[in-house]
Amino acid sequence: MLDKPKTLHATRVDHLLIAEMVAPGSRVLDVGCGDGELLQLLADTKAVDARGVELSRERVNACVARGLSVIQGDADQDLGDYPDQAFDFAILSLTIQATLRPREVLENLLRIGRRAIVSFPNFGHWRIRTDLLLWGRMPSTPNLPEPWYASPDSHLCTIRDFVELCELLDTVVEEAVAFNSSGRRLPIERSLSLQNLFGEKAVFKLRHRAPTRDI
Repeated sequence: MLDKPKTLHATRVDHLLIAEMVAPGSRVLDVGCGDGELLQLLADTKAVDARGVELSRERVNACVARGLSVIQGDADQDLGDYPDQAFDFAILSLTIQATLRPREVLENLLRIGRRAIVSFPNFGHWRIRTDLLLWGRMPSTPNLPEPWYASPDSHLCTIRDFVELCELLDTVVEEAVAFNSSGRRLPIERSLSLQNLFGEKAVFKLRHRAPTRDI
């Protein structure tokens, strides 16, 4: 059960869901950790050995100022330097859509961590489909606020797209949930229609199909 930090009401929904998937006391690498909010949550509630990688030097400095162990790095270029199974969990939170080579990034996450946890915005959400159908333009939503020419997101995908990538990589989905901004959950099962239509974002907990020691 996730212990509630004092700032729980201000914590991102996907961070709370990720924290529920992480085992207490585990070794965690958060790739694209931003200002360190998730790392701090995991350290406070799960007593993890938390490490982070972040592209922005300003955000790295902000994390270090909070006492977090974070280095500057690029998910597309630097993950290959990490040894196999160096961490119990390798996490990528709302970042995979901004990478240049998401398949390679996901492969590295599954190699570096005994489990990988990935969250992403769902481009198959009904509001996005409606905007495209009615207006014929790239949609702007709270999850995708930037105009297409200024967006860092180069590889947007739907929940169904991500599931197909997992199958291509022979990856086991141990746990998965779609959710909206208020935190309402839609567990992701065999039929993806409802989740792909109504889920604004999704979180997946993954591992390679080869047997992995329980943590």
